[in-house]
This record gives sequence, structure tokens and C-alpha cells, in this order.
Amino acid sequence: MTRGQTLLRMAAGLCLALLTALSASAAERGPVTNLPMPRFVSLKAEEGNVRRGPSLSHRIDWVFTRRNMPLEVTAEYGHWRRVRDRDGVGGWVHYSLLSGVRHVIIEQDMTPLLIKPDPESPVNAMAESGVIARLDSCGLDWCRITAGSSRGWVEKRMLWGIRPDEIRE
Repeated sequence: MTRGQTLLRMAAGLCLALLTALSASAAERGPVTNLPMPRFVSLKAEEGNVRRGPSLSHRIDWVFTRRNMPLEVTAEYGHWRRVRDRDGVGGWVHYSLLSGVRHVIIEQDMTPLLIKPDPESPVNAMAESGVIARLDSCGLDWCRITAGSSRGWVEKRMLWGIRPDEIRE
């Protein structure tokens, strides 16, 4: 094989690698919104009908009834988003019922909300399992949340509605 052929093969391999990387990143974006997929949102309304498919003609399988409940968007189709809750229950919800304002669910009973992101920090409040809190910010291991009138830092692993590698300012 000549030097020119070797360079040509290397260039072709590099192009193939770049195309693969670009298509992988495109696959991680929603086809409608171009936002990251999957991603977390929250239920804007007091109630949200969850349908079997992405249209009003599809039957309602159940109703989400907790305002601000975090949901994971797993697909998009027109004005519809396929979502799931922390138990894996989901279906199609109209986008107007969803909000980009981030909320999380406390996973462990009597989770301490600390004054600082440090396990030795004083406790500001305690939160029961299932409490929905507004997500303020997150570092590598800690998130600052607001639950009712209480605010504090919680270990990220105690929350559902945030990815382990996600950082929020």
C-alpha cells in the first residue's frame, strides 16, 4: 500500500468517525424541540391526562394529579411529549401541560436539607419521601432545593428528577 492510499484510508476513517459522532449527538436531541433527550420537565397543571398515543383521539390511560411533579421526556411528536414518572409510569402528554421549571422528588424518608453542601453542616429541615421540591442548583454531588418554605442542600443521590452527571447553575 502506498503512502497516498494509507493517507486516503486514514482520512476516510476520520470522516466516518466524525459522522458517527455527529449522528450520535443528533440522536440525543428531540426531533421537534432540538432539546436534549431524555430530559426532565415538570407538570405545570394540577392534572394532566396521560394518553396511550400522541393525539386527543387516543384514550386516556390515567391522570397525573400532582402539580410540579418531575417527569422525564423520552420522545416528542408534534405538540406531544412521551413522559414517565419515577415509577416508570407514563404515556403521551400535551406539551402545554409541561413546564421547563425543574422540580425533583425526595427519594428517601426524612432526608435532611442542610445549610451547606457538606454532610457535617447543620440541618435546616427534614423532608419526607415523595416531597416535591423546586430544583435551584446542582453541583457534582449536591443540589440546592426549595420545599415549601424550607431551603437547603441535599445529596443528589437522594433525588429523582436530576441526572447523576447533570450540573445546574
